[in-house]
Amino acid sequence: MNIGLFTDTYFPQVSGVATSIKTLKEQLEAQGHQVYIFTSTDPKVTKETVEPHIYRFSSVPFVWFKDRRMTYRGGIQALQIAKELNLDIVHTQTEFSLGMIGKFVARQMHIPIVHTFHTNYEDYLHYLANGKLIKPGGVAVIARYFLHGMTGIIAPSKQTYDTLEDYKITAPIAIIPTGVKTHHDASEDHSSELYQKLGIDPSNPIVVSIGRVAFEKNIDDVLTAFAQVLEQVPDAKFVIVGDGPARESLEQQAIDLGIQASVIFVGEVQHDEVYSYYRLGDVFASASVSETQGITFIESITAETPVVAMRSDYMDGIVCDESIGSLVDRPEDMAQPIIKYLKAKKAGVTLGTPDARESLLHEIDEVTFGKRIADFYKEALSIYHDDEDDDAAEENNANYVRSFLHPFRRDQDD
Repeated sequence: MNIGLFTDTYFPQVSGVATSIKTLKEQLEAQGHQVYIFTSTDPKVTKETVEPHIYRFSSVPFVWFKDRRMTYRGGIQALQIAKELNLDIVHTQTEFSLGMIGKFVARQMHIPIVHTFHTNYEDYLHYLANGKLIKPGGVAVIARYFLHGMTGIIAPSKQTYDTLEDYKITAPIAIIPTGVKTHHDASEDHSSELYQKLGIDPSNPIVVSIGRVAFEKNIDDVLTAFAQVLEQVPDAKFVIVGDGPARESLEQQAIDLGIQASVIFVGEVQHDEVYSYYRLGDVFASASVSETQGITFIESITAETPVVAMRSDYMDGIVCDESIGSLVDRPEDMAQPIIKYLKAKKAGVTLGTPDARESLLHEIDEVTFGKRIADFYKEALSIYHDDEDDDAAEENNANYVRSFLHPFRRDQDD
């Protein structure tokens, strides 16, 4: 198949979505498919940079979310490229600019289009004019407009599937968890070198947080819990890997709590360095409740680093044994399980049943992920019928654009 992935976010931008798309591209290519990325320009990628099978379209930073970008033109150019590539299917990964271009391309070429719903936008509305532009009830309305006409939709988790059901989405939905690399060789693990780099003694128990340092990730709750951890494990260190708008606030919080000497802000690191940071940690801690596919959680599990996280439908399906991690109902309950894992590490004690990880690794393996997506494409191709009314589609898309300009007072409760 010739597959077009349309996304506003791709490397060198760092996010779970970018990682998911890169993994998908590599796995589909390993199966013999041709995969083409249609994405936004990025200041870190010069015009002279050679990127095979990647097409970038003029973009600007998103007005309320500066480290993400929005393409402002390129529909006709994308269509010309897609025709030259003879695309068989379009797979959109965003509900914004490149997503709309992907819909335009698919309709003009009369080919099926599928979409992965990566993000629960109700957790991100504070980025849009401090939550004043779109209310939670409006997200369902906007989603219905964008997803109208999709041949099929991929939900990365049961939690996302339930959300789309609540939104009254009518297109077929399949739950396909994002996969990660589950088997690593010793040459990928440079965690021993990080002790000296970060000024940490190898005997120090280490809590890690890896990902975008944003307010919706609730890292402040983990910091509060870590202050309690230090009361029982005073030589522990908290290593925060990543960057984002909440970093300055978190640095000040560490000072206010009097624990700044035990907290290390690493900043953003290259993707191939991330595994070593997971391996560095004795426990991975996250209080986020905004995850739809939890890539950081499953990456931690592949590194044999137990997770302490908030309970959710998604996490309940992953954390099935103490060797994998522990879940809590409230952020204030995080300290005790973190302490449990740190003390077990110090004592050389293994918690839970390590064999429980093996069955889970198959479910989250990147190869399994790639095969399931390819099967979904084949099904989409088999059920596709080009019976969409062009005028109705144009009106639907116009309503989608207008949905960002109105508060949907009458439709909020749909």
